[in-house]
Amino acid sequence: MPAPDDRGTRRPRTHDCARTVSEAGGARSHTDVLIVGAGEAGLGVATELRDLAFGGHVTVIGDEPYLPYQRPPLSKGFLEGKEDEDNLALRAPAFLDEHDIEVLQGRRVVSVDLADKGGTATLDDATTVQFEKLAFATGARARELPVPGASLVGVYTLRTIEDAKQVRTALVDTARLVVVGGGFIGLEVAAASRRRGLEVTVLEATPRLLGRVCAPPLSDYLMKRHAAAGIDIRLDTSVVELVGNVDGQVTHVRLADGATIPADVVIVGVGALPNVELAEKAGLECGRGIVVDQAGRTSIDGVVAVGDCAEQPHPNLPGQRLTIESVNNALEQSKLAAHVLTGVETPRRGVAWFWSDQADLKIQIAGISDGYDAYVVRAESTRLTVLYFQNNRLIAADVVNNPRDFLAVKRALGEGRSIDPERADDLSFSVKELLQGQA
Repeated sequence: MPAPDDRGTRRPRTHDCARTVSEAGGARSHTDVLIVGAGEAGLGVATELRDLAFGGHVTVIGDEPYLPYQRPPLSKGFLEGKEDEDNLALRAPAFLDEHDIEVLQGRRVVSVDLADKGGTATLDDATTVQFEKLAFATGARARELPVPGASLVGVYTLRTIEDAKQVRTALVDTARLVVVGGGFIGLEVAAASRRRGLEVTVLEATPRLLGRVCAPPLSDYLMKRHAAAGIDIRLDTSVVELVGNVDGQVTHVRLADGATIPADVVIVGVGALPNVELAEKAGLECGRGIVVDQAGRTSIDGVVAVGDCAEQPHPNLPGQRLTIESVNNALEQSKLAAHVLTGVETPRRGVAWFWSDQADLKIQIAGISDGYDAYVVRAESTRLTVLYFQNNRLIAADVVNNPRDFLAVKRALGEGRSIDPERADDLSFSVKELLQGQA
């Protein structure tokens, strides 16, 4: 790691920096900061390092054959054909060159050996990369459906650009779509497909939609709106088998009660699993994700973890941890982690937020509602706001088609302001007005 007074001097990006021949027969190189994972979080660390005037060599390694790209559009605009592959790029190649960020595409890190200072990463082609500092941004993978027939033709998950390409192609000549899972991805795909005229069925194993992330009012609201759009949503429904024909193509979904549902395509959206195996083998503390503090520090000095793979302190429940799958979380963590890697004091973290587009429904979430002990519902025509409280303090809001409420709550949470729960349902005052003067 360069000394602090060297950080303002950029070194030219060289793909063959200090390259030699390793004992394994592959090439060996050196980098000051190695970032494993080329998504929002990984690229976020790299760009923030440059914004902090870090002048050392920065290498980002991604296992997909693409430069870093956006994932949210995959289940929204890209799936509907409104966005193409070129629109998904997070940064243009020229930006990466100008900022001396080396990105290795289609390469997978298979092991990491940590030393007292730095360590060595081995890639899938026996190449080794020595590093001074390390960032894990390995993301998460789609959880597979553990039933017979899950590998039939016509059964997809939606996590990567390759997944999205296959799904988009499969839906062109499809009449009947079954979505397994009533989470954000499942509902986004269902809404987009229904708008294209497909017959869509959503199967959710729990008693309500989005049960892990919101209170019943939002679940009920979405249930009614999607049902009104012609989507068949079945709750408390478990899938036990995917049935195919002699050609291995899925044709039906079999339920626990013995019923079957015809399906030309099945999209599985039953959650994600953080990719922690590499970090775990390297000796880092891991739970569901790689255990980090608020700034992304892991259990080993000089190593940070960011994004979907990181398990961080819970903001509302002391002593507990959680993973947060969102672009905002990836960017917030990457900024703080870059400060840690350069030894610069970390700034205050911003308010967590998330969004989901489901047909004509714009869902925006500010804060983390998990841990709430009360909520207040504000419903107006096609708008809905659910305000969450813990010990009479505002901690989060779910908002549908009301960006003013979302922005007001997001700003208030960042400033530590709250609303009197006793007045929160008074629709004669806007949320912004209720927040004014509160502390």
